[in-house]
Amino acid sequence: MAELRFAQMSRNPQSAIRNSQSAIFIDRDGTLNEDIGYVSTPEQLTLYPWAAEAVRLVNEAGLKAIVITNQSGIARGIYTEETLNAIHRKMIEELAMHGAKLDGVYYCPHHPKIGGARYRIECDCRKPRTGMLDRAAREHNIDLSRSFVIGDKASDINLARNAGAQAALVLTGYGRETEAHPDLFPCAPSFVAETLLDAVRLILDTRDLRG
Repeated sequence: MAELRFAQMSRNPQSAIRNSQSAIFIDRDGTLNEDIGYVSTPEQLTLYPWAAEAVRLVNEAGLKAIVITNQSGIARGIYTEETLNAIHRKMIEELAMHGAKLDGVYYCPHHPKIGGARYRIECDCRKPRTGMLDRAAREHNIDLSRSFVIGDKASDINLARNAGAQAALVLTGYGRETEAHPDLFPCAPSFVAETLLDAVRLILDTRDLRG
């Protein structure tokens, strides 16, 4: 299970740049699984029917498939990091049952105004800040400029913009609300797709991310 952590920088930065990979970063709630407010137990996690196929297509294309998710329910005291890890184990296992593999799962447990001192902080990892993508890029040798973020909220799209990646808005979860109210949710996705599977297909059909 990949968590937020700092990684050693490459001893040969130029070699790392030449050999870097592309990735598709996937938001969790509302994109990969149904958004019920706060998924607070493994039993509450329901993957969308197309989730495994979408991740499997990313795998087959030779790209990294990485989940990045804000989880302020930890700061709010709704569930613990241990419970979140159990939820993510279930997510990984269910995807694996259908031949799909996640290369990493990164989460932000913080909130800038809510929770105890450990979690109530202005962190660098809460979307749309880029901490999760920056760590994933170091740990997996990813070129963010040749990568995509897929999500249903403006924070996902703006995260991509802030990190120098491209973005796809999906219309599941909060996606339709995000698209319908650009005045409330200012963001500029590269394109809009009905579901995660549709977004992945569009990316693989129209973008050469293998470089």
